[in-house]
Amino acid sequence: MYRAVAIGFLVVLSVAWASNVSLAQTGGAELAHTSDSLEKVKELVEQKKAVLVDVRELVEWNAGHVEGAVFLPWRDLQDKFDEAKLREKLPKDAIIYTYCAVGYRSLRAGKIIAKFQYDVRPLKPGYDELVKAGFESEKK
Repeated sequence: MYRAVAIGFLVVLSVAWASNVSLAQTGGAELAHTSDSLEKVKELVEQKKAVLVDVRELVEWNAGHVEGAVFLPWRDLQDKFDEAKLREKLPKDAIIYTYCAVGYRSLRAGKIIAKFQYDVRPLKPGYDELVKAGFESEKK
């Protein structure tokens, strides 16, 4: 029995370590993709109550991104991004919607940003789906 408990504890620790975010840092719950509809996201962005954050790579950003989105690549966030740098890029009083191509990096980036007490809502729909839903696209 003690062995099973010890193994269970190690599994929990390894999952927490791998995700790089503790449950306490996300308000006691594991961060997941938002259930907010793309209509709601668009409305909140237009009202300046939310910000879209593109966490894809530079080559993806240059090929096209949502107009007005903040460029903050997931790789940069992994490299010990600190709160001062984050505050330069993101308003603290707005909802932060992260997006990528298919939702994986969006969720991972959201977990990192959540450490700094932002209201982060990672999107499962990617860039192409946002454009199809009516978000304006631009290229650099």
